[in-house]
Amino acid sequence: MVASVRQLRRRIRSVENTAKITQAMSMIAASKMRRTQEAALRGRPYADNLDALLADLAAQPHDEDNLHPLLRTREVQRVEVILITPDRGLTGGLNANIIRAATQFVTPYGDNASVVAVGRKGRDFMVRYGRNVRAVFTDISDRPPITDVTPIARLAVDAYENEEVDAVHLVYAQFVNTTVQRPTVRQLLPVIPAELRPQDAVGYIYEPFAEDVLARLLPRFIEAEIYHALLEGIASEQSARMVAMRSATDAANEMVDDLTLVMNKARQESITTELLDIVSGAAAVE
Repeated sequence: MVASVRQLRRRIRSVENTAKITQAMSMIAASKMRRTQEAALRGRPYADNLDALLADLAAQPHDEDNLHPLLRTREVQRVEVILITPDRGLTGGLNANIIRAATQFVTPYGDNASVVAVGRKGRDFMVRYGRNVRAVFTDISDRPPITDVTPIARLAVDAYENEEVDAVHLVYAQFVNTTVQRPTVRQLLPVIPAELRPQDAVGYIYEPFAEDVLARLLPRFIEAEIYHALLEGIASEQSARMVAMRSATDAANEMVDDLTLVMNKARQESITTELLDIVSGAAAVE
């Protein structure tokens, strides 16, 4: 019985140490979470307005022969997915949910689907299951400059312009709130123009020409879309990690309480047994 108490005490110390580690990780994630959430939320108005501007530009009257290559649609037979996942785990079900959404999207295309993996978790899964991983980007900081997405955007644009793929989609976790991160599949290329009402068709005047403005803005638009998805993914990662580590800390503390109760019962049984032995020995002497 003494050995059992000793083992319980050792296990309690081990769980307490684990709780300290998870609590520290939760605090670190919380400090990063606030900053990354602010970055993601600040970027939304810019991304939304740029999206609306590009869609309006693309919807302006234009010559079909001079249509920008990134606006030309064709039958979708080959797709590419830019999969944005964290480099690390300990984020609850976040990684599994993002990867599940990507897998469900690319599965119907079979070998005609390729992946640009941004993050180790997505890369590891896609490589393990034999997907065509065309490029990998890892070790992106939680404060990424927009230059980090330039090569990603260049890969997507080149693949689409060279007709290596017929569509490019982003798969990432959209930050909703601290406890909710929504896996999102969003079309990046071709850019879908807005459907303008007749009264809005001539509502803007572009200088020098709408086509020139569109040609200059489209590459920036692609970069901005990927960058915003990356910010959303980082905010989702830190939020999910904070929640997961907080839950792990709570579970560890509950386990310590349960083990302490079991240890106290075992100690009581040990003391009771020793007292009975003493009383029995004294009675035998008499």
